[in-house]
Amino acid sequence: MFGTQTRDVAGDFNPRRRSTLWNMPTASMPTTTHTIRYNTGKKSLFNAHLMSVKFEDLYGFMVEGNVDDVNVLNELRERIREQGRVWWALEANKGANWYLQPRISSNEGVISVTSLKLSVLTNTITLRRLIRKGVPPVLRPKVWLSVSGAAKKRSTVPETYYDELIRAIEGKTTPATRQIDHDLPRTFPCHPWLNSEEGQASLRRVLVGYSFRDSEVGYCQGLNYVAALLLLVMKTEEDAFWMLAVLLENVLVSDCYTDTLSGCHVEQRVFKDLLAKKCPRIAAHLEAMGFDVSLVATEWFLCLFSKSLPSETTLRVWDVLFNEGAKVLFHVALAIFKMREDDLLRIQHIGDVIDILQTTTHHLYDPDELLTFAFDKIGSMTTNTITKERKRQETVVMAELDQRIRRLSSLKVDG
Repeated sequence: MFGTQTRDVAGDFNPRRRSTLWNMPTASMPTTTHTIRYNTGKKSLFNAHLMSVKFEDLYGFMVEGNVDDVNVLNELRERIREQGRVWWALEANKGANWYLQPRISSNEGVISVTSLKLSVLTNTITLRRLIRKGVPPVLRPKVWLSVSGAAKKRSTVPETYYDELIRAIEGKTTPATRQIDHDLPRTFPCHPWLNSEEGQASLRRVLVGYSFRDSEVGYCQGLNYVAALLLLVMKTEEDAFWMLAVLLENVLVSDCYTDTLSGCHVEQRVFKDLLAKKCPRIAAHLEAMGFDVSLVATEWFLCLFSKSLPSETTLRVWDVLFNEGAKVLFHVALAIFKMREDDLLRIQHIGDVIDILQTTTHHLYDPDELLTFAFDKIGSMTTNTITKERKRQETVVMAELDQRIRRLSSLKVDG
């Protein structure tokens, strides 16, 4: 389903790279409008929560859910406002942009507290706690650029880097650009801006630009969804481009999006082992059924949940991802299974497993519910532990890939 493929090119490069690309809906929340299906008869009043409605979510996506989903989003709207007030109060106390000051990286391992300034340690702990509760949408661009390292990465090249890159690749055709052109119309077609000529041209420039920056990655299906959501958050192409760069080059494990997807295969094996350790009853039951967790988890990891979870829930996961690293993806994936443990243990068919997990992710409009499970119910997982497991699994994956290449080569020779 995923991987580098090929198709034909189209599109021009007339940028609006530095201006705001799109505006978040004024209401910033769903406006319940069209009733798609509803219950009739005497029981209808008692089943009102099952009524299906279409509404616009926080980032402009038209989605279908039920009345309960809308109520959750309305509650979420108020929590976002409250969280915003917390951030503004801290700005008043610590100074504007305090979160952009030097801090301890979550990926630096063990650090001697005595070697740190107390203010840096305090800010790091405060910021970690705040980010887990959610970054206000208006602050996400600045906070993400800072905590992810994207701003630092951009500072190492000339200011004109992105503009010159886009000019240099204008009109060039590669297998990556052909596949990008094929995927653009299929990338979140339910979003009005992303489905517009302007939105698709902007997304194309970001994806094609990165495919030339890193020819080893080029383009892999899944990146279109990630880049599209980055554009909606960051508001400018250049910022979205650098967030994509830091994500692929620093935040995620290497080789996740190369031709062999070897990094993704490693992550799937690590996840399967973690599921057995953190949710042993679920893992044993699924194994007895012959269910391979990669059937659902591959898309979760390649698209970083952007195709599975509602937009604000996805972005809350990304808040923590950019600050704490790729281990967050394991926390979240495990939480989704753990949240439905009782249901999963009752079923006996593989198709039912997929249905339960897809329904669960589709209706996870409350990011706090998911992240509470991810960090409080799943328990701690250190980056060092996951790194060791990756190294162990990498040996196995590379051996399997090598064996597959040898087998394919022998078939060509025999042919």
